Amino acid sequence: MPKSILPRRQFLQGCSAAIASMAGAKLTNLAFAKQDNPTDTLIVVFLRGGWDALNVVPPRDGRDRGFYEKARPNLKISDLLPLSDQFGLHPAMSPLFDLYQAGKAGVIHAVGLDHDTRSHFDAQEFIELGTPGSKNTTSGWITRHLQSSGISSILPALATTGQPTSLLNFTPTVSLSAPDDFSLWDNGLAESQQNALRQLYNGDSLLHRAGARTLDALNIVSPLVNGEYQPSNGAFYNDDDFGIQLKTVAQMIKLEAGLRVAAVDFGGWDTHEYQNEGNSGYIADLLNSLASGLANFYLDLDSGHTERLSVVVISEFGRRLVQNESYGTDHGHGSVMFTLGGSVNGGQVFGNWPGLDNDQLYDHADLAVTTDYRQVMSELLSKRLGNSDIESVFPGFSGSYNPMGIFR
Repeated sequence: MPKSILPRRQFLQGCSAAIASMAGAKLTNLAFAKQDNPTDTLIVVFLRGGWDALNVVPPRDGRDRGFYEKARPNLKISDLLPLSDQFGLHPAMSPLFDLYQAGKAGVIHAVGLDHDTRSHFDAQEFIELGTPGSKNTTSGWITRHLQSSGISSILPALATTGQPTSLLNFTPTVSLSAPDDFSLWDNGLAESQQNALRQLYNGDSLLHRAGARTLDALNIVSPLVNGEYQPSNGAFYNDDDFGIQLKTVAQMIKLEAGLRVAAVDFGGWDTHEYQNEGNSGYIADLLNSLASGLANFYLDLDSGHTERLSVVVISEFGRRLVQNESYGTDHGHGSVMFTLGGSVNGGQVFGNWPGLDNDQLYDHADLAVTTDYRQVMSELLSKRLGNSDIESVFPGFSGSYNPMGIFR
């Protein structure tokens, strides 16, 4: 057998490795047309566990500050960074505060899922399906956005921690937490081996097409594997899961392979016990990691990419107003969202604040939801992602859509 051809067993082992990478990538389809009218790249950061919105963006004055301090004698946050006369930002979020002051980041308060559930699983699923109250939907809201707006890029969707429900049934999704996950290419296949793999997957069956698309994906990502990535503009990513995910997304954006959407997960926000000690503690560490990661991500891309960048930070719900006996907070209702990017009308707190008086609370316990999260996403779709087909993305909601002025 000529040396340029692999022995059958080694050949199949190489193919199996490629398919293993494929299984991790969830890549079953690619489109290779160049996009003529580029839109924003959307980054959806989902904070799993229900973050404590009232300690992230607390009231800083007036009657509501009094209600807040009375409800949280051990957990209240002081020394707030001033977002407005009414609200402040947790000091651990200071890395993001400069971008807020520069008009590149915005806040939406009392926002969330307008459906009565305190279940993590249900709330996350309703939000990601885009159909609150119904789990019969067979696709995620991001999937429907990409399908209704058309796929015209090499690499349309990236998920950094498996395929989330928001991308349910969108087959061209690549799941990739770090470029070196593609270890087969990282180890370096010889040209003859790559040609042999191409020959093996030269056919019309589903398996043949899947194998060929895997090799295409590996070729797209392989430039990232060779050599240490150097972020731009002095940006520095923390060596934690969130920082690694954002660094990967930044690299994929810089490949200019047409990335349209990236879904990033950040867990650990279910703070039932000992969530903080004054301004420090567990949740402060999480918030600093979040803010630092986002600030460095923006800095890294702030050389030609940020004007076409829209980042949305969302969690399934907030926490109860009153602290529990374990110095934590239990599942609540209303939450807070953040937006980041060159397209954001930042430096503002958006939304209709309901108040924290007992009669103003949802179920006499939680911050009420006055802005459906789909309002934020629909405005983003229409103004920044070039998709005015809100009804397809969020069935039954288009009649309620009312732009808030969050995006330009």
